[in-house]
Amino acid sequence: MLPVTMTPSTPIRTCLVTRREELEEILQLQVANLRDHVSPSQAAREGFVTVAHTLDVLERMHALAPSVIAKDGERLAGYALVMPVETRTFVPILEPMFQLLEKLSWRGRPLREYPHYVMGQVCVAEEYRGQGVFDALYRQHRASYGARFDCTVTEVATRNTRSMRAHTRVGFERIETYRDATDEWAVIVLGLREGARE
Repeated sequence: MLPVTMTPSTPIRTCLVTRREELEEILQLQVANLRDHVSPSQAAREGFVTVAHTLDVLERMHALAPSVIAKDGERLAGYALVMPVETRTFVPILEPMFQLLEKLSWRGRPLREYPHYVMGQVCVAEEYRGQGVFDALYRQHRASYGARFDCTVTEVATRNTRSMRAHTRVGFERIETYRDATDEWAVIVLGLREGARE
């Protein structure tokens, strides 16, 4: 468990999901931040998430690799979902992304040659934004999964400028940009191992 660098009175910590109730809290935070549930101005200012998961899907993902969460006492401050490649059939809407990832390269090698997982989604509760929680979630990813995986990969809607800036800040590198029927997407990769950030 890693502490979040914040004000001394803030007891926020990051850790891996250990209880079903935490998965339920992830779903509540997810629903509140889905693109279809926030106003266009809020989406532009605060960001948004695009894929809705079910408790069953989160439980199956968790069985393969628990996701990372940030907690303020018992309250969920944020989450970052871990989707090992083996989970690709769990969320059918993401299959085109998994197919694309099979064709992409990172640092001169096909991405498929690296042990990696997809960052299924990251979200910080509104009252905790701008306080270092996002960065702390990714530090926990490195601490928890750097020995098992070389990198994590995700895609972010390019119009989600807050998320694009935050991912760049923590070290993600863009390896592809493409457009589908819903949006323009940046495919980005974060090295997880010591010295992976070049």
